[in-house]
Amino acid sequence: MKIAVGSDHGGFEFKQLIVEFLKEIGQVVVDVGCFSTDSVDYPDFADKVCESVRNTTCERGILICGTGIGMSIAANRHRDIRAALCHEAYTARMSREHNNANVLCLGGRVLGPEIALDIVGTWVETEFAGGRHQRRLDKLS
Repeated sequence: MKIAVGSDHGGFEFKQLIVEFLKEIGQVVVDVGCFSTDSVDYPDFADKVCESVRNTTCERGILICGTGIGMSIAANRHRDIRAALCHEAYTARMSREHNNANVLCLGGRVLGPEIALDIVGTWVETEFAGGRHQRRLDKLS
């Protein structure tokens, strides 16, 4: 799977960790930035990841900022993006199974690295269940 990954300065260190993890588990990664801890504006990177998912350059996206809240807000402004802010593996799994989330949002300053990688691994491997859940998603489009 091809996954776009982006962060602001608050999520930069986690982004680096997640990019390496994704590569280790065989995913293709498109890193859209940021590329340092210098202050940047999170909506710019949310836009890049969401555009990659919307235009099907990438199948899914991951966004990281300090809390994940700003990225979640910015991502969900885009049509056809279903961004989920997840704090543990259960919400990551449900975001995929029930909501077909195509963008995962994480807080680099509120999660530990082990939990973050558990969330990412679960989110990547979980498929959408379809069925009754599709009917609900159709109401969002």
